[in-house]
Amino acid sequence: MGPVAHGQRVRGGDDRDAVMRCGGGASRHSMMLAARRPSYSPFDLIRSGWPSGTPHASNRWSRSQSINMPTAEALDRRGLLPAAEQVQQEVLERMGSFARMVGDRTPGEGLLRAPEARFTGHFAGMVLDADLVDWSDPDLAAHTAAGGARMVPQRELEALLAEHVARLGVPVRRGVEVTALEDTGDGVLVGTTAGTVRTGWLVGCDGGHSTVRRLAGIDFAGTDPELTGYQAVVDLADPEKLANGWAWSPEGVYRYGPQPGRVATVEFDGPPADLPHARLRSRGGTPMAPVTLEEVQTSLRRVSGTDVTLTALRATPTRWTDNTRQAATYRSGRVLLAGDAAHVHPPFGGQGLNLGAGDAMNLGWKLGAVVAGWAPDGLLDTYDAERRPIGAWVLDWTRAQIGVLRGDAKSAALRGIVGDLLSTRDGTTYAVKKISGVDQCIDLPGDHPLVGRYVPDLWLTDGSRLADHGHGGGFLLLDRTPDGTFARLAAARAGRVSSVTDDHATPTGVLVRPDGVVAWATDTTDVVAATGLEAAPHRWTGAPSSSPEHEPVG
Repeated sequence: MGPVAHGQRVRGGDDRDAVMRCGGGASRHSMMLAARRPSYSPFDLIRSGWPSGTPHASNRWSRSQSINMPTAEALDRRGLLPAAEQVQQEVLERMGSFARMVGDRTPGEGLLRAPEARFTGHFAGMVLDADLVDWSDPDLAAHTAAGGARMVPQRELEALLAEHVARLGVPVRRGVEVTALEDTGDGVLVGTTAGTVRTGWLVGCDGGHSTVRRLAGIDFAGTDPELTGYQAVVDLADPEKLANGWAWSPEGVYRYGPQPGRVATVEFDGPPADLPHARLRSRGGTPMAPVTLEEVQTSLRRVSGTDVTLTALRATPTRWTDNTRQAATYRSGRVLLAGDAAHVHPPFGGQGLNLGAGDAMNLGWKLGAVVAGWAPDGLLDTYDAERRPIGAWVLDWTRAQIGVLRGDAKSAALRGIVGDLLSTRDGTTYAVKKISGVDQCIDLPGDHPLVGRYVPDLWLTDGSRLADHGHGGGFLLLDRTPDGTFARLAAARAGRVSSVTDDHATPTGVLVRPDGVVAWATDTTDVVAATGLEAAPHRWTGAPSSSPEHEPVG
């Protein structure tokens, strides 16, 4: 980290109360889902200088088209579920119009046949059959309330989150680029194209080419790219020449649908010619040139073996590779990374969008607690410890799909075997659980099966769900003891923990973190359970406060 010549405060007050988030997109916005009323003073810098057609462009029509269950449930916890469900309904209507347009030439090819159909996804282009899934599986059955908000494209998700952040009054400075940074131990001096600013913490959400990561000196190791892919929404003169859904050829793979004009191609002839060397990319190399209509058409013709004609681009197309990397650490002093700044991989299944949102939700409340002054020692270090394993798994999940997707004979043979496995009830259920994120688990202390997992749909006797009581942010404690024992134990942390009482049932007690992860749970009301509840808040919320009712939630 190089020194910065001078500093000035962006806002009044102590610099330690300021958190600068650099970058755009869902990861930056998602930090506010973890703490609806942030105790710190966040402000955002949106970078300039990224040409249209790169992942940083504002038009994201050809980006991820869905979210996983943890992301949908995060929207639910902040009262955004109705808006997300409306988006899904609109998406389904567009998909229905596409199915009618193509005459459903290949039935079941990833199209949802009705609004109530369950979202499954695909593995390496092999669409998972919803009829084969064991929907009674405990992990899947425990997470259904937010199922009507899974098909939320990245563009619409970012719009929902941007509105949420705007309601919180977070200031945003657009067209500003970070050029230097210096961690001074008690803050960060950040050099920008608009001058030097001082902040307490700097969070890099600035994508795979992250300037923040490069300036912080954080390594970005991984595997080099071997393929080139394109995604676009286009007008076609002769759409009947394309197969509906995924199709393989000796030249690669393409997909047409499931929305009007949406096409994607994958070619295994190496990365784009203008791709900077992988080592340069790991240091924040220059983005590739914008994608043209002719480039997309050439790729689609080559892969499909047709002379299909594209007449217009209806959204900014994207070019991508299987460049797969993970930051050596997600934290360096007062500089942190989230989203693509911390990890990059092929965009199969929208995993990157959800992985980045998970990073931000995990980090947001912890950073707020540190700034608010009630965080226990080491809380911020758990961000890297908890999110790195999940990030590593996603990278391997996408690498596996590349291995199956390639057009060589060995990959074709492997694809046949994997396809057979995915045609079974157990195989399809396994893949759907992984894609949906319902079986994600963080290694936390505690023997109860819910600990470390995202809180399931817990219905209360008054007809509400536990999630309905968490719209204000902070920790949430469910107390089903006959005399309110658990709620009394948490009373000294009332500013950080909100208690909800209910009639006796199992689990009898659940403590949920602001990011939706269960920190403690029990099926009993005995002394052992009470002792566990005393330990869990101390681990996550620090010492009790003398004035808990006046304390910010973080």
